[in-house]
Amino acid sequence: MAFDDDYRREVLEPARAAGDQPPEDLRVRYALHELTGEDVAARVKQVRQCWRRARGQLKYRKLIDRLEAEHRELAPLFSAAERGDLRPLEARLRGGRERGERRRGRARARLADAAGALRMAAPAELEAIARTAGVTRAELAELAAADRIEIRDPDPLPTAAPYPAFRKVQESLDVLGRRHLADFVFGTRLTGPIRLLDGFAEPGGTLRLDKDAVAAAGAEWARRSRDTSTTHADTILAALRSGAEPADLLLFDVADRLRERLRQRASERALLQYAVEDLGVEQGDARRLVFAVVRETGPGGGLAGRLRALLDAGDVYAASELADAAQVPHPAPGTEPPEEEVLAAEARHRLDTALRLREAATAEADPDRAFRLLSDALRLVRDLPGAEAHRRRLPPRPVPALHADIDPGTGGDGRASVRLSWERSPSTAGEVLYHVVRRTGRAPRDVRDGDAIGGALDERPPVNAPVCYAVFAMRGDAAAPPAVAGPLTVRPEPAEVELLPGDGQVTGRWRCPAEAARVVVVRDGQAVAAGRDGFRERVPNGRTHHYRICAVYLDPSGREVTTDGVRASATPSAPPEPVYELSAETDPSDPGLVRARFDPPGHGTVELVLSDGPPPWPRSALVPLEEVRRETRRLAGTPASGGLAVRPGRGGWLLAVTVAEGTAAIGAHHRHVNLPPPRRLVAERRGAYVHVGFDWPPDVAEVDVVYRIGGGPRHGAGPPSSEAVTRAAYDTQGGVRLAVPEDEPVELSVAAAGTVGGARVTGPPVMAEVAARTIVRYDVLRSGPPWRKTLTVRLTSPHPLRVARLSLVLRTGKVMPHRAADGETLGVWEQVPVPGELSLDAPDARAPYWLRCFADDDVVELSDPPVRRLRVR
Repeated sequence: MAFDDDYRREVLEPARAAGDQPPEDLRVRYALHELTGEDVAARVKQVRQCWRRARGQLKYRKLIDRLEAEHRELAPLFSAAERGDLRPLEARLRGGRERGERRRGRARARLADAAGALRMAAPAELEAIARTAGVTRAELAELAAADRIEIRDPDPLPTAAPYPAFRKVQESLDVLGRRHLADFVFGTRLTGPIRLLDGFAEPGGTLRLDKDAVAAAGAEWARRSRDTSTTHADTILAALRSGAEPADLLLFDVADRLRERLRQRASERALLQYAVEDLGVEQGDARRLVFAVVRETGPGGGLAGRLRALLDAGDVYAASELADAAQVPHPAPGTEPPEEEVLAAEARHRLDTALRLREAATAEADPDRAFRLLSDALRLVRDLPGAEAHRRRLPPRPVPALHADIDPGTGGDGRASVRLSWERSPSTAGEVLYHVVRRTGRAPRDVRDGDAIGGALDERPPVNAPVCYAVFAMRGDAAAPPAVAGPLTVRPEPAEVELLPGDGQVTGRWRCPAEAARVVVVRDGQAVAAGRDGFRERVPNGRTHHYRICAVYLDPSGREVTTDGVRASATPSAPPEPVYELSAETDPSDPGLVRARFDPPGHGTVELVLSDGPPPWPRSALVPLEEVRRETRRLAGTPASGGLAVRPGRGGWLLAVTVAEGTAAIGAHHRHVNLPPPRRLVAERRGAYVHVGFDWPPDVAEVDVVYRIGGGPRHGAGPPSSEAVTRAAYDTQGGVRLAVPEDEPVELSVAAAGTVGGARVTGPPVMAEVAARTIVRYDVLRSGPPWRKTLTVRLTSPHPLRVARLSLVLRTGKVMPHRAADGETLGVWEQVPVPGELSLDAPDARAPYWLRCFADDDVVELSDPPVRRLRVR
């Protein structure tokens, strides 16, 4: 199809090249040209059909799966566009461009990190970054060119020395203070940076590193007197005359020095600086050399680098083979051997030890000890031939015993199961796994001889057939001899057994196992006629009948086998009779106790339950007891005269239900308003008011306060007054305030109030009394000439009386006395008539001082005159 071909070429192929990353731009992903509702819906449908056809090709499968996964999130956008609302799709298109830019930015940053200080990257790195970042290779190459990052393959560098004793040559160069072979050959004639890659070259272009240059250098050293320097020079000249190309020797020398610095964890910038400044390599060649050294697969170059890489990876056998192939000699005693000899000696020693362990394991009769020996050998030599295969063939010790227990499955769905348990294998070497196998008719012989069981529970064992179980202890590919349990036969019991008692009958129901031939029911030793799924039997009421329901199976010989059975009991009874009339009232002596009266029904036990709302069942209805328990709260009741006494604890509907077995008959109900009395009532006089406080009763909206003022000289015993107080008013005023004259007593009561059936009712009241107070007012007068001043105490009251004891107290200073003991007592009088006057000499005290009277009388309260009459300045 033309559309499919164009879509693969323009969308799928670029996305696959970008690492199977779908394009962020939905215009490209769905080939959208016109953003109209109908065009968008048709094009999306066409594109998804193309996806389904393209998924048949393996190369597109991962990409199509990712497209389909992302389409689930985009589906609401296209649904809105189909309805004519293009705003979500347009917003997503704008966001797609931003996400594409962020993706390119991340790829660009990753490429810059890979290029490092050298600003160079390999084509494989470019392709890998493009694939994982979700951009095309060409797009990332353009970004690399814009950032001046060079994409090229690393130059091939020699990994082995062209001259066998080249390490001695490098030591001699270091002794003579030469940077490299070119510096040794040309000396001071080498005036600028040299080029090594693509052949030797120097800035002047006149020097050639060839045999003539080597001969000239040899002649120059021959003219010098013999000493240790000429000995080192001869070592270097021997390498230059060995037949190897001097340029190749120079390139290896420089590359090996860079590799050594790299092994010392030098950075790319440090390596480049070392190559340019210390070794005198031209800047471009130095970048290429460092790039090639850093991108080498091994941690070091040459034979030593390959040996170290193999040893670090654990491939000791391969390292030993490489050393033997390269004819690396054993280190000579008394000398400092080169690195490759040290590494080769290590590989050979580890291999010899591992071989001895492998031979000991082969001769060992105990599999566990042989397993440990081979494990030690493989820790030394990971690639030791035949060791891993030998170890995987060593079986562990078998499981000591296997036990199988049948769960008949009498509950839940009734499915029988077999639970297995076994002791662990005595073997402690390696990882020992356990494989459980089941087979019908005989014991399994190996792990493939039967059905595998994934654990210690067989949830679907064969029914009515002999079955054997075996547990194999396995280590690697080897299995120990099995531990066997069985044969045992699983015969499930009838499931979901239920007995329903009725009026003079019992009905039984169950689910018969499919493999059972029939079901047998026995009651109290007598057989009961039953079908495959249930029975119904007439029995006397009031007795508990015990039943045993058994499943009957046929064994292979055709004989019947009966299971132990499921036991159940039922007590049939007549249906409960409802309570038709119910009355309830609160006990006056115990406000929390409610006494309910009713006529006891003929059948069943009466219970009182409390519900928050009206009962949801009609009276006389028969409902399951579980439903009543779920909708109401049962009240614990005690027998009382004509009914029950209960404590509801809160308001609601008291419902009488008659219970017989699992059935409840709905009876009459009573609306109960919980009106508990207030607690901790306190009434105290505060001037012309009496303040009343108490603990507000729970679940009560209002209280009624009833008070009566009377018995005093000014008021007769009038009718009581009442006041309804809400919780909000009580909390706002901090109590209840009643206007009561100070010289009149008051009796008051507080009761919780509520409404039942449109009528206002109150709970039990709480009483309090506040006695009248007799107020005696006094004044202190000073009179007489200055040399003989007197004090006169004038007493007045609304009616004549006598004060049991009166005292006049003086206190010097600026603080008024508050009790008789706060100052000096000037005079004391008993049985003082009121109204009346008392006189005494004025005190000889220096002002300022205070004068104040105090009465010692239970029914009299003194009222002080103004402060200016009591204070003497």
